[in-house]
Amino acid sequence: MFRFKSRAGCVWDLALRRGTAERKVKATEKRRNSQTTGLTIGKQIQSLDSPLEIFVICAQGVCGFFPTPQERDTDKGEEMSTGRFRSGGRDKCRMHMVTWNVATAEPPEDITSLLQLDVQPPTDLYVIGLQEVSSSPVRFISDLLVEDSWSHVFMDTLAPRGFIKVTSVRMQGLLLLVFAKQVHLPYIRDIQTTYTRTGIFGYWGNKGGVSVRFSFYGHMVCFLNCHLAAHMNYALQRVDEFEYILETQDFDISESPNVLDHKVVFWFGDLNFRIADHGLHFLRSSINSGRLNLLWSKDQLLMMKKKEAFLQEFEEGPLNFKPTYKFARNSDTYDTSSPKTWFGFNGKKRKPAWTDRILWRIKPKDLPSEDDEKASTCTDDGQDEYPIMVTQDKYTSDMSYGVSDHKPVIATFSLELRKCFDTPMVHISPVGVWSADQDAVLTYTVQEDFMSSTWDWIGLYKVGFKSASDYETFVWVRENELPEINEVIQISVDKDEIPLLGGQYVLGYYSTNMQSILGLSSNFQILESKRAVMEGLVPEGINGINK
Repeated sequence: MFRFKSRAGCVWDLALRRGTAERKVKATEKRRNSQTTGLTIGKQIQSLDSPLEIFVICAQGVCGFFPTPQERDTDKGEEMSTGRFRSGGRDKCRMHMVTWNVATAEPPEDITSLLQLDVQPPTDLYVIGLQEVSSSPVRFISDLLVEDSWSHVFMDTLAPRGFIKVTSVRMQGLLLLVFAKQVHLPYIRDIQTTYTRTGIFGYWGNKGGVSVRFSFYGHMVCFLNCHLAAHMNYALQRVDEFEYILETQDFDISESPNVLDHKVVFWFGDLNFRIADHGLHFLRSSINSGRLNLLWSKDQLLMMKKKEAFLQEFEEGPLNFKPTYKFARNSDTYDTSSPKTWFGFNGKKRKPAWTDRILWRIKPKDLPSEDDEKASTCTDDGQDEYPIMVTQDKYTSDMSYGVSDHKPVIATFSLELRKCFDTPMVHISPVGVWSADQDAVLTYTVQEDFMSSTWDWIGLYKVGFKSASDYETFVWVRENELPEINEVIQISVDKDEIPLLGGQYVLGYYSTNMQSILGLSSNFQILESKRAVMEGLVPEGINGINK
């Protein structure tokens, strides 16, 4: 344990992080013990009806939340619907990001504009960061048991478009959601989440950061949603809080144990930086006349970037949209009234500000040592061989939403990358005709070595499912031993577990160690069963079946 003193005079007690060498040893031990990983606990719960959703609740909020997964797929080797993902070459992926302080409001009924669903080329990834999601004690506990209303509205909107919730993490009012097109799911691996509290002396989660990291086609990416200290005079504290979050968040991944170890980091949220010095009249005049550039020099985040080297590594597009805080609800009018202080006295009038921001950082290449004879030919851990390029296509706000005193901020990015791999770790397929009239059969083959476990499972999902927990049924993988590479394994599915009604379905192999879907079958048809006809669920003659 050591003490860290910030520029603003804050004192933090930090525990020393595990070193990289220790992490590698730990990773090696995990691989050695892969055959028994999860076995003891797994066997204890195999009598349950479904894989567990494990979460731990402490007085400060959610200490950990590991949802059981499920997602869908397309044929092996299938390209994206747009044809932009190709094998071998440099490929493009389009990402849509949103940050919004929702001020405890319920979600609007229509979020089509927010997600820009009909944009071309179509989106591959959605990343949504919310702040101040309603988190009263009763509401917060209920949201742990079922999805919160904001998660529901995003899933309900995106699922019909073929997007599945990859993962989410919540800490009090901070919520981070990641959605992906089905075709990408087997290539999103090693998903981990974490959080850091900074509010109320670091003991309550009203301020801080939540993050999601994963490997995307072999490229390590991290998304960090923050809500930093409020008020005009706390610019230094906001920088300190962000530095503290970067310092304390770590992951159980040897290649990228910390946030800044990732090849690409997206930092966003209600960062609460204000516009300094300018008076309210000058701000109003500049905003109304569209001369927003007159305010940039006094934006606290832009000012801090000039002073802090680690902030300079983060890029941001031009602030060519109106300040997004503070608005009167359900209007486009700024609320410039005076806020009340702790003692009931009125403070200075509020000034509009760009509190809601989206930035990104590409990991800098390591500078070669002067005495390194091979410096002229060395690369940065293969980044030259498998590079990634980030281009921001849009950075704006959506003024049409008025449920909060903040307006949502939207950024779209093109990720140009060369895929490190394009083959799923597991190939999975249904065998023969499936219906509830007879036991069904599936086969799976492990195509690449990974930390498999007898606690892994294969889920049956209806096409159009929303999230990992939205499976129809599941089967555990082979129990007695872990499979060899390229070994074809056959598993039967009890007919009583198969849906009576027909429809389009997909099978997915879920790894508990990697917390990822590692393989998806192609979509296939389950036929209506005779029982469905007999029970009057479908008319006679469907699929040639008669009473």
